Amino acid sequence: MANLKEIRNRIASVSSTMQITSAMKMVSAAKLKKAQDAITAMRPYSDKLTQLLLDLSSSVNFENDYIKSGKIENKLVVCITSNRGLCGAFNSNIIKRCIEIADSSEANVSFICIGKKGEDILSKRYNVIETNNQIFDDLTFENIATIADSLMRRFFDKEFDCIELVYNKFKNAATQIVTNEQFLPIEKHESKEDQTNSLDYIFEPSKIKIISELIPKSLKTQLYKSIRDSYASEHGARMTAMHKATDNATELRDQLKLTYNKARQAAITNEILEIVGGAEALNG
Repeated sequence: MANLKEIRNRIASVSSTMQITSAMKMVSAAKLKKAQDAITAMRPYSDKLTQLLLDLSSSVNFENDYIKSGKIENKLVVCITSNRGLCGAFNSNIIKRCIEIADSSEANVSFICIGKKGEDILSKRYNVIETNNQIFDDLTFENIATIADSLMRRFFDKEFDCIELVYNKFKNAATQIVTNEQFLPIEKHESKEDQTNSLDYIFEPSKIKIISELIPKSLKTQLYKSIRDSYASEHGARMTAMHKATDNATELRDQLKLTYNKARQAAITNEILEIVGGAEALNG
């Protein structure tokens, strides 16, 4: 059994760790509220814009640089992780999915990393052509639109034939869904006949011009939503991880206190026995 000083030191260490994890949990809970409100408010607009674009593109036949697709020889994967750890399997799940895509793809796969954790692992094995770790310091639509413009330019220059996003989709504080979405080229969906007949749009100036204007905005919104989803998921995962860590630290501290009290009681009993034994020896 460890001596009393060692147990006291462990209790102090666990108590200090528990205070840190509890503080991190409260900070993540506060940030999660803002991030959750932002992504909840944005989803209806993003979903409606995407649906409108799909309805329009399916109702007209035309070729567009955003929609053209051929043989995929070079693929770009945008890996969205976080800059910090201590959030459970949040980052490792994304990195595993990216490695699966790279290993299973017949095309040449390169990566753009948004978040330091993804860059640290993927850069050791794969080609990471760009990183944007500072984006979380100022998470605005304008800054993310710059990244989206860069992705679109790489696609237009035929540097890559396909661009894919991999991120954690926010469901709730305890659940994040690993998601991979095709960014470019845009997949053209065919509407069902009954849905097509029920749509009654008035186009001004023309369908093709409207679609050409909507696509860049839709792509920027899609990337912004993905990063916002990942940001909210990160704080949800960290809050959950720190909550579990605090509970585990509390349980460990209680066990150590029990062990300390037993050891202290045993030491006191031994001292009493020694005193009684000495007194009996003197009387004898």
